[in-house]
Amino acid sequence: MSKVATGVGPKHPQVVVLVGATGDLAKRKLIPGLYHLFTAGFIPDCRIIGLSLDDISAEDFRSLCLSSLNEFSKRPVKDEDWKRFSDNLNYLPLSAGPEKLHTTVVEAENALGGDCRRLHYLSIPPKAALSVIELLGKANLVERAHVVMEKPFGVDLKSAVALNKEVHKVFNESQVFRIDHFLGKEPAQNILAFRFANGLFEPIWNRNFIDNIQIDVPETLGLDGRSGFYENTGAFRDMVVTHLFQILAFVAMEPPAALDPASITEEKRKVFKSMLKIEPTDVVLGQFSGYRDLPGVDPESQTETFIALKCTIDNWRWAGVPFYLRTGKRLAEGQRIISIAFQEPPRSMFPIDSGVGLHGPDHLTFDLSDTSRTSLSFYGKRPGPGMKLDKHSLQFSMDENKHIGDVLEAYERLILDAMRGDHTLFTSSEGIEKLWEVSAPLIENPPPVLRYAQGTWGPNAIHQLIAPKAWRLPFERTWRD
Repeated sequence: MSKVATGVGPKHPQVVVLVGATGDLAKRKLIPGLYHLFTAGFIPDCRIIGLSLDDISAEDFRSLCLSSLNEFSKRPVKDEDWKRFSDNLNYLPLSAGPEKLHTTVVEAENALGGDCRRLHYLSIPPKAALSVIELLGKANLVERAHVVMEKPFGVDLKSAVALNKEVHKVFNESQVFRIDHFLGKEPAQNILAFRFANGLFEPIWNRNFIDNIQIDVPETLGLDGRSGFYENTGAFRDMVVTHLFQILAFVAMEPPAALDPASITEEKRKVFKSMLKIEPTDVVLGQFSGYRDLPGVDPESQTETFIALKCTIDNWRWAGVPFYLRTGKRLAEGQRIISIAFQEPPRSMFPIDSGVGLHGPDHLTFDLSDTSRTSLSFYGKRPGPGMKLDKHSLQFSMDENKHIGDVLEAYERLILDAMRGDHTLFTSSEGIEKLWEVSAPLIENPPPVLRYAQGTWGPNAIHQLIAPKAWRLPFERTWRD
């Protein structure tokens, strides 16, 4: 049975207008992703029209696509598959204008026959998005269309409201898909299954049993030529609003009425509505040494390359439970974890020298990297005489699952969902505006930006932020192979 027949793929043929088709994201992720979805049978049929500022031919674009696949595809590129895929590629420079774009899309639809759908993927900087939205409107390509937009979605509440207003002049909200590739990853989606399919965990997923929750995404990477873009963005806008807050919503949301986009979006909205405003005193900002020497960066820049913050969800389930978020560039390790620290027993019957409490509370840890691991740590007796306790763990890796070969890349999953009109893993205009509202005190009055050495875990002030608790990273013990 095909992927389309099982409901994984869209029911209708697709015409994809890939704006920014010669850019880095398209080369690394989107073109390899579309190639796999097409050749593996997830899409019933499609035509892909590349669109960018570059004045190149359709044949040049095909050559670029083949180079992208050879360099970045994680799956082998077979000659017969490439031939089928390349026959469906076309290209237009943006200078061709709306009339030529309309004609090219209609010709592609006629070639496919039947009832087609349109997917406009805007793989471009946000400042260029509105002009492309306007172009698509003038080209009369709004009907039967979904449009995918890349982050950031504004830089504050005012700009987000203005952006959404302009987008809604052309596309209605049901047509807009604000993408967050974190939520497209298998481990992020597994949080929903872990929470709501297991009677063991959902009853203790609340303030009575959980002491604190950490969402920690340190990166060893620098900016790789993106310093000019990053100088006007910073870690908070680049990572927290569009990634970490979205993960937080999956962790903190109430059980949805059904596993459908509307129900899940509603529960995420309630989480954002319950968040208290982020106070500057609950935030540590940092900048790695050497950042100001990068091209395009102000020699006196106050842009943060690191942020750690505490946020609070003021509702029945989470009252009094702090959520600690941390991310930054040029840190000691590259990790992506959610760590849930459980309350410790109210009284211990074990002697002081037993080791109880020596390694902190029990933790449930989700690894959000591609290895997708889960660990539950607990105290147990050390073999031998006496009562000595050690920390042990139960661990599971997605690699142990016999269906591991079916895992889609994050962008592949999100492209499919956008084609199908499934908003489950996307951000709504209301949700993003609420997050900017919550962030207003921090944006209007940020704390000082502290320097930190490359290869460390950020400024020392992060320990005062979380005291008397401790950061889960770096791990005392490593994941098992």
